[in-house]
Amino acid sequence: MPVTITGLSHHSSPVELRERFAFTEAQIIDALYQIRKKGIAEEAMILSTCNRVEIYAVSKNNNKAFSQELSQFLCEFHDISENPGDALYSFNESHSIDHLFRVSCGIDSMVLGETEILGQLKQSYKLALEQKATGPILNKIFQKAFNVAKLVRTKTQIQRGSISVSSVAVELAESIFDSLESQQVLVIGAGDTSEKAARALKSRGARSILVSNRSHEKATSLAEELHGRAINFDTWEQEFKTIDIIISSTSAPHYVLKRDKLQTMLKQRGNSPLLIIDIAVPRDIDPDCNQVENVYVYNIDDLQTIASQYLNQRKADLANCEKLIINKRDEILIDLKSYHRKPSLILNKQQTTS
Repeated sequence: MPVTITGLSHHSSPVELRERFAFTEAQIIDALYQIRKKGIAEEAMILSTCNRVEIYAVSKNNNKAFSQELSQFLCEFHDISENPGDALYSFNESHSIDHLFRVSCGIDSMVLGETEILGQLKQSYKLALEQKATGPILNKIFQKAFNVAKLVRTKTQIQRGSISVSSVAVELAESIFDSLESQQVLVIGAGDTSEKAARALKSRGARSILVSNRSHEKATSLAEELHGRAINFDTWEQEFKTIDIIISSTSAPHYVLKRDKLQTMLKQRGNSPLLIIDIAVPRDIDPDCNQVENVYVYNIDDLQTIASQYLNQRKADLANCEKLIINKRDEILIDLKSYHRKPSLILNKQQTTS
């Protein structure tokens, strides 16, 4: 049965389109259920991050028909009627396994060699496993992908240095302000990405960090670790006049900050510049906020320019990573052929060892 990946990423589409295809966890559970109920695929897993949305699936259908069916499902699930064109891509057979391995190693990421994607991939796989949406084929190739990522980390230098979306966001802040030591930072959202951004800001000497999250308990926990202060999610605007930098990464389905509200709050600040880094998908900040004087809004795609500076530093290691991926891809293809020849034997072995 062919393994197919269908989706879109920062390589193929801007954030304005990616955010329309983004899944919440509840939506992933619903989509996995629908994929199985409609008989679209025998096995499926959905990855949804700030930089990519992809369905990994296995079906008895031929590659082209299956890819079209997955693309149609993606559009219909999100009520997208227009044709996304080349923004949606598909990989089949050996190309799909190559792509998965590249994603797991962080070499298909916006920041070459970033490590956050592996954790996101593991979490998405765990969710699909809990929903009983995966099977022997996806289970096999994902375990192999995690193994490849570990090998790349230990045998190459591709992941050295400052290599995450969060750290790139902090470097942007440092490029705009002479020093972070006199700046007050507000982190909206206490998830993994926001937490890494807050820690990076603290390590670069930020004077004060405020943390606001819908779960005040989680905000308090993170703020205590950073020797900062937690503020209520519904009242963070009251602190606005003292804030110099906002880093926002929530899972809200709508804008957390719109232009009209921003202009009202700016009256408290005078003409002091405000940097807003929006690393959420869907976006937290209304892009029209960038039209307001002395306000500088950067979204996830804007970080690409900074991220590209890391590319030359890691090009030397890229060839080694590619060789490792090809070798491990050939191993899993041989393994899958063995599975097709003796499905009952392999299945019984998996059931015995699980």
